[in-house]
Amino acid sequence: MDRRDFLTIGGLGLGGLMLPSIFGRAIAAEELQSTLDVAMKKSLADAALGAARDAGASYTDVRIGRYLRQFVITREDKVQNVVNTESTGVGVRVIANGAWGFAATNTLTPDGVAEAARRATGIAKANAGMQTEPVRLAKAPGFGEVSWKTPIRKNSMTVPVKDKVDLLLGVNAAAMAAGASFVNSTLFLVNEQKYFASTDGSYIDQDVHRIWAPLTVTAIDKASGKFRTREGLSAPMGMGFEYLDGAASEKITTPNGVVNYRNSYDMREDAIAAARQAREKLKAPSVKPGKYDLVLDPSHTWLTIHESVGHPLELDRVLGYEANYAGTSFATLDKLKDKFQYGSNRVTLFADKVQPGSLGAVGYDDEGVKTGRWDLVKDGVLVDYQAIRDQAHILGQDASDGCCYADSWSSVQFQRMPNVSLAAGKDRLSVADMIKDVENGIYIIGDGSFSIDQQRYNAQFGGQLFYEIKNGRITGMVEDVAYQMRTPEFWNACSAICDERDYRLGGSFFDGKGQPGQVSAVSHGSSTARFDGVNVINTARNLG
Repeated sequence: MDRRDFLTIGGLGLGGLMLPSIFGRAIAAEELQSTLDVAMKKSLADAALGAARDAGASYTDVRIGRYLRQFVITREDKVQNVVNTESTGVGVRVIANGAWGFAATNTLTPDGVAEAARRATGIAKANAGMQTEPVRLAKAPGFGEVSWKTPIRKNSMTVPVKDKVDLLLGVNAAAMAAGASFVNSTLFLVNEQKYFASTDGSYIDQDVHRIWAPLTVTAIDKASGKFRTREGLSAPMGMGFEYLDGAASEKITTPNGVVNYRNSYDMREDAIAAARQAREKLKAPSVKPGKYDLVLDPSHTWLTIHESVGHPLELDRVLGYEANYAGTSFATLDKLKDKFQYGSNRVTLFADKVQPGSLGAVGYDDEGVKTGRWDLVKDGVLVDYQAIRDQAHILGQDASDGCCYADSWSSVQFQRMPNVSLAAGKDRLSVADMIKDVENGIYIIGDGSFSIDQQRYNAQFGGQLFYEIKNGRITGMVEDVAYQMRTPEFWNACSAICDERDYRLGGSFFDGKGQPGQVSAVSHGSSTARFDGVNVINTARNLG
């Protein structure tokens, strides 16, 4: 869980009093199953497109969105909250006189959307008077009337609330029976029904589903007052409720017996393991600071990828246009020209919006661009960034990467991180075989607290579970571990990556960017990877 996820979850737990306004109005659970008629959406889009054209816009896109969310929040034997929200409306973006304009409305009538289109055009014309150069929009083909849906087997919104509550309370009871002092478990369920139309000739209807089932177990030593936590090892996913089926074929057991999960999650099993491991952490010795070879599980590596690769390779951060949420980027354009060595020759980091089960998977982005996959770092060398339609020309490219997104119909779309992942190793290599070659190392499972500087260059990462490796063997659990890194030094220290059999996704359900802030959901995949000679500190040391 990253800090933005924590802040969002913390707010939701307070009886809904801090529910972010972007989530919309509260509704009955039954309303989560309804949809808008496609013909009605096309009619509204045509009304907006025509009104903008008549007002003088040279380009227009229209997004009609219905955003549905359900959050079920529990603690021990109590249900703390059940929240169902819906937000529906229309956002219209135009170019007029070479400048952008945007307006939105929740009045779903031809007159209402036409008025929003005229207002957006008026804003664009006003902006043109202050703009130094016109918007240069990369061409995008029109796709006609097309649709895309997350390939789910079980729609989360159709599962009764009682079944969800019973699941979570059963998970909590199992954790308590296994030694937990406290336990929190939650379901976050999202359905984005998105319709896009533009003067390029696209009418795109998409139905996007996401799910996340986080839990936190706390164990307390009553004699000393010491406590330890272990968060769940689930990943937020672009799937339906089938993700919680706990399929045995999707479990990956590490050499020391920790069970991880790929495309199916056994929440009860993980809660029991979390309780036992939290108890074990209470007795684990504190780590001795120094240089170690790190073996990083994908449940951990996703966050390091997110912060040290995903964000610094957003083109708006590179250019200094975006500085919210931890600054700009060290990976400036001159480094692309100079073929900067971002990592070792084993490291290929790629961006995509198409991986099955990933949070970022859609058929088309919020500019109507068909999504795909592209390399950011190839064999260790920086080769590209993340760019959208009005940024592509800066890189000398003639097309967008398809990574534009808005978190609501009422928010203007802008460049957002796609899935960014570390490619699996090309040679056959298991985690057990990787560990056999480590003389003095630490095996890290799960993500923890982190910090990073304003250039995404210096950072520090913790985790959930830490195991000492000596002479090729895991000797036992240690505690109070965090490693320090400089981004290029860290990725150049990558000496081995397990093969595709170990590849898994992690991710952020509430990743923040922009001002006013918007949230998006993004996955990061990897196989277990080794990084040599990394500085490890002891987070429990008292410096006086």
